[in-house]
Amino acid sequence: MAKKIRIANGQGFWGDWLEAPIQLTERGLIDYLTLDYLAEVTMSIMQKQRSRDPRIGYATDFVTTVERVLSRCVDQNIRIVANAGGVNPDACRVAVATVVNKLGLNGRVKIGVVSGDDLMGSLDELISNGVPLKNMETGDELATIRSQVQSANVYFGAAPIAEALNRGANIVITGRSTDTGLALGPMIHEFGWSLSDWNRLSAGTIAGHIIECGAQTTGGNCQVDWQSIPNLAEIGYPIIEAEDDGSFVVTKHEGTGGRVNVAGVKEQLLYEMGDPTNYITPDCIADFTSIQLNQDGTNRVRVSGIKGRAPTDSFKVSISYEAGFKAIGMLIYSWPDALAKAKAADGVLRQRLKNIGLTFDAIETQFVGANSLHGGLAGTSDPDLAEVVLRVGVRSGKRGDVDRFTKEIAPLALNGPPTVSGLGSGRPKVEEIIAYWPALIPKSLVEPTVEVFNT
Repeated sequence: MAKKIRIANGQGFWGDWLEAPIQLTERGLIDYLTLDYLAEVTMSIMQKQRSRDPRIGYATDFVTTVERVLSRCVDQNIRIVANAGGVNPDACRVAVATVVNKLGLNGRVKIGVVSGDDLMGSLDELISNGVPLKNMETGDELATIRSQVQSANVYFGAAPIAEALNRGANIVITGRSTDTGLALGPMIHEFGWSLSDWNRLSAGTIAGHIIECGAQTTGGNCQVDWQSIPNLAEIGYPIIEAEDDGSFVVTKHEGTGGRVNVAGVKEQLLYEMGDPTNYITPDCIADFTSIQLNQDGTNRVRVSGIKGRAPTDSFKVSISYEAGFKAIGMLIYSWPDALAKAKAADGVLRQRLKNIGLTFDAIETQFVGANSLHGGLAGTSDPDLAEVVLRVGVRSGKRGDVDRFTKEIAPLALNGPPTVSGLGSGRPKVEEIIAYWPALIPKSLVEPTVEVFNT
């Protein structure tokens, strides 16, 4: 029988269901547990954390999860792969090593660390050497906002993860890696795939894409007949049963809630896809139009036929930067005439802001409960809504102006239209805006570092 491996993903973002990794390790057999924690804004949050304390800057939830699952993983030879390292992979390793010691597993666990993705210390040198790091959407050069940059990280792929596994790592911790690489790395390691076998690499990439958002593949956040999805309270998280030829089955543990079917897998395939013929990763370019999906039994979808080609000569760089300040305030208006009251209050607020000379880069109003999620596409025709939330947000490069806005919302409760039944979250909080700057860098200028540590 052809070799198969089972790769499960137990986190789709930092903040996902904490019980999912435990469920995956206890409710059935798996070979790999992947945990995907990072998003673009997460990196900037972690960078700020590390600037305050050099011992942090990683996904702390990962450490507590490892403590809960590691003994079982060691006993069952389940390897863990996670991008939990954030902007401080080595600090994450130290924290995990402490857990290994606490559990009495010293000598039985090797921790691999993939680093080298953090460019913060080399940005000025890169710019001075003629690497513009142009914004992929606007064409502007990074030098125009250099002083505002909070984080800059290269997206590495699956190859360094596979190398760490090849060197015996039971746990692999990365910084900013592609979400898909967390699953592709184990496949390269287990099957010995060539790093130029574009079809197989593309198949592994698409497998990683299907499970990267956790339960979004097994019935969570699903638009297709969502009322019929069973037992969402105990939803099962996704598992890939991968084979050497690049075909695989998407499934979940028996006895768990949720559902795996072709329609649900299709929904996840559309997530962040872009050009379906040109899904670019550091490892390959996958062609989503080549994917063949077939129901292979209850809660089993077989995926096959995937084609791909060589990757580009660039890595993507995820850069975050300070872009001013914002605040969002809310007031809740009740029946009767809830929408009319909310609209009148918005007019009063805007006039008062104008009267004191405040202008903003943007000011936006939503009437939550009266079709705010659909904008002007189909406004409510119901004049008798029970309640409407007035939600007003402003953005400016001047913190003082935003702060003054926060002091103009609450007075409306007594000196504006009637029946305010709550002040939302009270006086709004002024927050820094962290914006996203996508860029490219030649692969020749960046090299991942792979280290494996005994515990």
